[in-house]
Amino acid sequence: MKLTDFKALTFDVYGTLIDWETGMVNGLKPLTDKVEGLTRNKILEAHAFHESTTQRFTPAKTYSDILAVVYKRLAEEWDVAATWDECLTYGASVKDWPAFADSAGALAYLKKHYKLVVLSNVDNASFAHSNAKLGVDFDAAYTAGDVGSYKPADRNFDYMLENLARMGIGKSDILHTAESMFHDHGPANKHGLSNCWIYRRYEQDGFGATMHPGVMPRYDMMFHSMADLVKAHQEELRAG
Repeated sequence: MKLTDFKALTFDVYGTLIDWETGMVNGLKPLTDKVEGLTRNKILEAHAFHESTTQRFTPAKTYSDILAVVYKRLAEEWDVAATWDECLTYGASVKDWPAFADSAGALAYLKKHYKLVVLSNVDNASFAHSNAKLGVDFDAAYTAGDVGSYKPADRNFDYMLENLARMGIGKSDILHTAESMFHDHGPANKHGLSNCWIYRRYEQDGFGATMHPGVMPRYDMMFHSMADLVKAHQEELRAG
């Protein structure tokens, strides 16, 4: 299997293209500055639990509203007072989450060779801010706000695949490209998609802002960054 075998790259955004963990840690400082003994991973793992739980129980909520509830739950867990206005401020913080340094350049290069598609657990308003940082016109963007549920739910992948089929893009044309084993690679396996793990956290322990996937999903390719993916694609082209 080669990168050049595919016509479309379907992307998770947060954790893959946008550095959501840095965004989360910065946005949670009004809480975490008041709590002793919290490591970065402890903060992210607590966030992962409350985010995934809230998404599962209230899948119709927008992502910004999900984040507001997560802030509320974390304040309770850490025994820190928080007003609802502070929760809403965190809910709106996606606009401040930075892109990884290599994302925009990699996407500009890949746009010349693939259809680029988003499948993300986000609302459209929040994604618009992230898309501006990424600087590329995606060929399609399927958000949780569009679908009414959150990955790893089957319906998010079904929605994407049915819509891409109308664009003439079948499963065999797609390389699902993502960091999260829980949100993306497990469902990609289930739906018969080839998949590429962008393992940004390779120097860190645990799964950070995503839940443990349980049994580790299979992946067809793995790179530590988007820049490494681009380099591999260029090498394939040179090799003919």
